Amino acid sequence: MLNVTLYTRKNCKLCDEVKADLNELQSQYPHRLAEVDIESDNALLAKFLIEIPVVEVGPYSLKAPITRQKLQMTLGAASDRKNQLEKLGDPEYQMKIRKGQKVTTGDRVSFWIAKRYLLMLNLFMLIYVGLPFLAPTLMKLGAELPARAIYRIYSPLCHQFGFRSFFLYGEQVVYPLAEARMTGIKTFEQATGIPNLNDPYSATRFDARKYTGDETVGYKVALCERDVAIYLAILLFGIIYGLSGRRVKSLHWAIWLLIGIAPIGLDGFSQLFSQFNWAWLNTILPYRESTVYLRILTGSLFGFMTAWFAYPNIEESMNETRQYYIKKFAVHQVSK
Repeated sequence: MLNVTLYTRKNCKLCDEVKADLNELQSQYPHRLAEVDIESDNALLAKFLIEIPVVEVGPYSLKAPITRQKLQMTLGAASDRKNQLEKLGDPEYQMKIRKGQKVTTGDRVSFWIAKRYLLMLNLFMLIYVGLPFLAPTLMKLGAELPARAIYRIYSPLCHQFGFRSFFLYGEQVVYPLAEARMTGIKTFEQATGIPNLNDPYSATRFDARKYTGDETVGYKVALCERDVAIYLAILLFGIIYGLSGRRVKSLHWAIWLLIGIAPIGLDGFSQLFSQFNWAWLNTILPYRESTVYLRILTGSLFGFMTAWFAYPNIEESMNETRQYYIKKFAVHQVSK
């Protein structure tokens, strides 16, 4: 028996006419009719709003206006194709038939994720960027064991240099190196007494990574300034994208490279290479230490633009997944 899918909505006169025609053709071309309300999913509504009724039978599709003659021809073509494939015993066709006959737990989980992926991403980002701020709070409260567990969890994911990190509950929010030339604030060397931090090969840099703070200086956030800016910006775009109804179009790749990638690459790599102490390179690229402002700016641009580029593309893929399962569930329901 053929499976026929009718995309419809409430108070659709043309849809009712197509249903009546299909009912009259039932004896000639036996079929199961699965109705899909396009208002059940925003992507379906946007796709079929001005096209319904839409009828799908196997690989064939009809859009309004749909006449009885068109329906008869389409059902006949689909029936002939089905009979031919069954005679040939095509294994791919047989596999598709078996797959479509049952709804698995995996199908339901995949559909659930496709509907709620954005909420899951936003919650993940909130937790990922929130836990590093919990670490200094726990340190302040005297709960060092869970606080150090958070620092350890994030240590493979971030350099955690104290002079490039935020601090809470202390004299200052940041303690940059003297080389950053940020006037009016205490440097990391002055606050901690750790020397020779301008040498990337110095063993004291490891001390700056392990340093978590004290009552006077405050306690270090477990992610560096740039990483905090990146993940907060991703979270911000995720919230905006959700509030927009996921209708924001993907950022053009050239704009992503120009505004999202180029600034963070220029700031990060120019800092990195300038500190290698290679005489030939120092003549071209003098020693520099980025500032907290540049790290926040470039990190925010990278995070926001990357999410703007990626999230709409993820939504497009999830749209296709949702539509596939909505149709499959509808067909399976009438096949019981």
